[in-house]
Amino acid sequence: MKTQQYKIDIKASATRVYDLMLNQESYKLWAAEFSPSSDFEGSWAKGAKITFTAVDEAGKKGGMVARILENIPAKFVSIEHYGVLSDGEEVTDGPAVKDWAGSHENYTFDEKDGVTTLTVDVDTDDKYLDYFDETWPRALNKLQDICEASN
Repeated sequence: MKTQQYKIDIKASATRVYDLMLNQESYKLWAAEFSPSSDFEGSWAKGAKITFTAVDEAGKKGGMVARILENIPAKFVSIEHYGVLSDGEEVTDGPAVKDWAGSHENYTFDEKDGVTTLTVDVDTDDKYLDYFDETWPRALNKLQDICEASN
């Protein structure tokens, strides 16, 4: 597993970026870059279970099952993935999970002079590197647009 890092400077407070990144309605807007039906179920609270979901072309719900390891508002969020959602069913062991189990996704918010540098560190298998290198920058640009709109 390899850790990829993506960064963007957003002309908004860290609180605004954090709030809009994790708010369910605005999350769906920027995460649509990964899948048009991207959403989540659960809570961003430390220790909580959260499931990142999307519906595939066949109408089946899939996604990632994770827990929030840390959530320091407007500073840092750490997610640990431990399973997948396959056709609406949670799978937490076996071949379907081996590429993801134990991987982390961390968001760091660093505000200076009204600009927040958002850093995303994502653990991933080599076979997903190109996908993330394409989609994370698009998703962060979309989040930037959301955060800077009427700011």
